[in-house]
Amino acid sequence: MRLTLETENNLGQPEQPRRFELEQTVDYSQYLLHSKPEILAVLRSLIQKRSLITVYFNHGQSFFLTSLIEISNGKELIFDIGNDEEMNRKALQADRFIFTTLVDKVKVQFSLNSLSLTQSGGRPAFQASLPESLLRLQRREFFRLSTPVANPLKLSATAYRHDGSALKLELPLLDISGGGIGLMMSPDEAVLLERGTTLTDCRISLPQEGLLTTSLCVRNLFDVTTRNGSQYVRVGCEYVGLSPAKLTMVQRYITRTERERKARLSGMA
Repeated sequence: MRLTLETENNLGQPEQPRRFELEQTVDYSQYLLHSKPEILAVLRSLIQKRSLITVYFNHGQSFFLTSLIEISNGKELIFDIGNDEEMNRKALQADRFIFTTLVDKVKVQFSLNSLSLTQSGGRPAFQASLPESLLRLQRREFFRLSTPVANPLKLSATAYRHDGSALKLELPLLDISGGGIGLMMSPDEAVLLERGTTLTDCRISLPQEGLLTTSLCVRNLFDVTTRNGSQYVRVGCEYVGLSPAKLTMVQRYITRTERERKARLSGMA
């Protein structure tokens, strides 16, 4: 697995600091796990699901991709090591790491203070101690429907640059629920948003239902790195002032789409 160093965006400007829910304890403390059995259960699920983990260090400006291989004696974590020896050396010299991943659409984050070299299956690997806490960010207020990958729903909206100029956005939805939506944005687009930003006059065309118009409030931003090394930002948004009629439209769309999906899986469609 190749380690990747990233310190500037494609415009040649220094990147904005990474934003991690793990470090926002006032807003996300209720999602922190401190029990060792609970932490181990989540970490074992990373092994079972073969989850790809993005590891940030150097104040979030450098990252590499890895996966959790094993948990030794219930207290030592063994991770894949990269092929780039220089990046391996930089990582071994760092003094704080943020590990972030998704497991069944649930965000998982934890921090470690150091990595060391070890062996796993006769090959070099990274080793670290079990984290003292782990963030498992799962909200179940609404059923969340993943949108089709091949033909996703799209949001049309307007964002504003720091100089006040407008930027028209057309963004694919990752998911939709009765409470809000998840968006996919490029890092360059996402720097225009922060928690609490409100997007007005947002439009989403729901097949067989019509045009959903609403305002959206940004609730969280999460950096995601795919298996091929490309990056995007997942932006979680909450509806603002959604009318009962519009909410019913969303719920009808979700119910019908999920019913059709289950019918296809069962071979009835």
